[in-house]
Amino acid sequence: MVNWGIQISNGNAMQTKLPHYDWSQSYEWNYDHAPSPVEGDIPPVPGEWDFCGIPVDSPLGIPAGPLLNGRWCLYYASLGFDVLTYKTVRSRRHKCYDMPNLQPVDAKSLVEAGQQVTSSRVMDRSWAVSFGMPSMSPEHWRADIEWTRDRLPTNKLLAVSVVGTVEPEWTEDQLANDYAQCAKWAVDSGADIIETNFSCPNVSTCDGQLYQQPEAALRIAECVRERIGKIPYVIKIGHLPGDEQVARLARTLDGVANALAMTNSIAATVRDENGTLLFDGQARGICGEAIHSESVRQVGRFSQAIRQHGLRLEIIAVGGITSATDVSLYHRAGAHAFHLATAVMWHPSVGIEIRKELSAVSDRD
Repeated sequence: MVNWGIQISNGNAMQTKLPHYDWSQSYEWNYDHAPSPVEGDIPPVPGEWDFCGIPVDSPLGIPAGPLLNGRWCLYYASLGFDVLTYKTVRSRRHKCYDMPNLQPVDAKSLVEAGQQVTSSRVMDRSWAVSFGMPSMSPEHWRADIEWTRDRLPTNKLLAVSVVGTVEPEWTEDQLANDYAQCAKWAVDSGADIIETNFSCPNVSTCDGQLYQQPEAALRIAECVRERIGKIPYVIKIGHLPGDEQVARLARTLDGVANALAMTNSIAATVRDENGTLLFDGQARGICGEAIHSESVRQVGRFSQAIRQHGLRLEIIAVGGITSATDVSLYHRAGAHAFHLATAVMWHPSVGIEIRKELSAVSDRD
């Protein structure tokens, strides 16, 4: 790993003329209006990198949120990201929540779930996310993943995020089999990596809180691992503030998963400027700069637990990354890879800028 002694100001609010997700439009509209890949020079990132043991050109990737389909994956692959995570898929079609799906918020720093934030009319690096893990039918997404892998450059990795779709009175085994079925379909369609989403603060069913139930998480993870074989396996988790919770989850999942991706937002309720609760008063996951500091601390807690207990898990940092400075902070905290979601949805060229910054730092050393 490269030692990045970076002290770079984030500067003014980032702006771009490149196309990006239009949060004034519906999920379905954005799904159908993916940008085309762009051409241009991509600065190299010094050092040798891998993702769950697979060589990659950089430690930069994108989690599932912005990558609605294969065309979105190809677009961001052309903008300097090397691990692309196809948006969470299910064993059956699932509709998106009603708009707003992305609500900008005024939230400086969240440190725990259950806080309250105020909505904003302008995007200032943080927003509440309310999609509900929509999915096309398996026939559709399986064909699209195959199409994507055939067109994605060979030096890019395609991860696929999957989630179980729980039914009333389902047993844990039935939920595990649903996760595993989706994962196996994704592998058969060409996925290089499988991610299971064990954290979604915007759903009330058990699949959204599995990371808080280590034994249940292990049972489902083992079922997935059995179906996918030796392919790299990542588990997405939410916010765990306590050292004991962190150590217990890490010890439980070690040896089954290759890596943990964190932090998948911090839940909060949202009020508008008149004091009215949005989203029917239900909590929504807050993403972006507001969770950056706490997400860095969580990476540090997991890194300490991994070292203390001699575990093999790697950490994928997610949460408010907008610059090489942020990458450096997560790197020092113990992360192995760095994934951007919120920033790329309003500043698509941020990956190229980070690569330039990292390359410049290396040249000065």
